[in-house]
This record gives sequence, structure tokens and C-alpha cells, in this order.
Amino acid sequence: MTLHTIIPMELVFQGFDSDPEPTHEVKVNGIKMEVVPLAPGMGRIVRLLDCSLNDYLNPELSPGCIIHYGSLNG
Repeated sequence: MTLHTIIPMELVFQGFDSDPEPTHEVKVNGIKMEVVPLAPGMGRIVRLLDCSLNDYLNPELSPGCIIHYGSLNG
């Protein structure tokens, strides 16, 4: 792969060698998703795993959004 960019290599590969954040799979309102836990019952969405196609259009379920899953996870 060839990457043509004016961005310094240090910025392009920043964090490449670091360990990824631990994630958990949770189910909220019938939607299975992968989240990074931030606090008990709260996490940041990484990706949707099992949902309908219309759920991808919901801005509240986009990656990076904070979700409260508390006792709703399955």
C-alpha cells in the first residue's frame, strides 16, 4: 500500500503500536453493539454488530456516541 500525504509520518502512525482499548459487547433495545466502557453502565460505541439497516442511519447509534446500557445489556 502506498500512502501519499503531507502529514508527518509520526502523526499518521500515532498510536499504531499501542494496545487497543478493551471493549465489551452489549445489547441495548435489541441492538448488539461493541462499546468501550467509560463508567459503570456507560460506554462509547465502537461499532454496531447486530441490528437492522435503518439503525445505521440513527445518529444516536453512530460510533463515538455515548450510550447508557446499565441493566439493559444482555
